[in-house]
This record gives sequence, structure tokens and C-alpha cells, in this order.
Amino acid sequence: QVQLVESGGGLVQAGGSLTLSCAASGRSFSSYAMAWFRQAPGKEREFVEREFVAAISGRGYRTAYADYVKGRFTISRDNAKTTVYLQMNNLRTEDTAVYFCATAPDTIPLPATPQRVGYWGQGTQVTVSS
Repeated sequence: QVQLVESGGGLVQAGGSLTLSCAASGRSFSSYAMAWFRQAPGKEREFVEREFVAAISGRGYRTAYADYVKGRFTISRDNAKTTVYLQMNNLRTEDTAVYFCATAPDTIPLPATPQRVGYWGQGTQVTVSS
């Protein structure tokens, strides 16, 4: 059993930055990949409606990003602290969503679909104002 707790969401103006954190409990944190997904306002809260944002391999050597965040978002992890981060720069109004961290199998390529997720966090709201 893995528990994930996100933090760091909030309200920011367009062009601003936020850093999300996700603390994991449970064993063998470095044995699985971690990912961030998001769910935009108006979408049903079913996990299949969540869109991929970024993923990082267990040791942190490989990353993957959705095209719409490349160059703006950076995923990283600290295995000693069992925490994964999402640094979000140059935020846009369309980035407004609930952001979820998740565990995923450490495969090549990294998983990028919600169906591959093992455990989900509860989500943290990010709101970008114009």
C-alpha cells in the first residue's frame, strides 16, 4: 500500500510559477516511476479523464513530458525524502486543473496513461488567473 499526499497548489497569475510536492509513504519508493496527471474543470472526476503531465523513472534518470508543458514544467524526485516535485513555470490559464501525483511501473518508455497508474494522491488545485 502506498499513500501519496500532494501539496503546493494555489492561485497564481499567468506567467507565474508554482512547485507541487508529493510525499509518498510505503516501501521501495525508488522501485517505481512517479507521474503527475491533471484534470481540468468541468471534467468528470473519473481517473480515465485525467491527462498526463510528466513522469520520472525510479532512479530519476529518465523523464517524459506532455508536449504542452515541455520547456515550462520540470519533474524531479528525491528518493531519500520519498518525494516527487513538479516545478511549473510560465503558467497559463489553461494549466488550471486539479493536479494528481501517481505511482506507475518503471518501464521503457515511461507510462503516460492513467490506466497504468497504481496509486493516486488526492489532488491539489492549481488556478491560474489572467
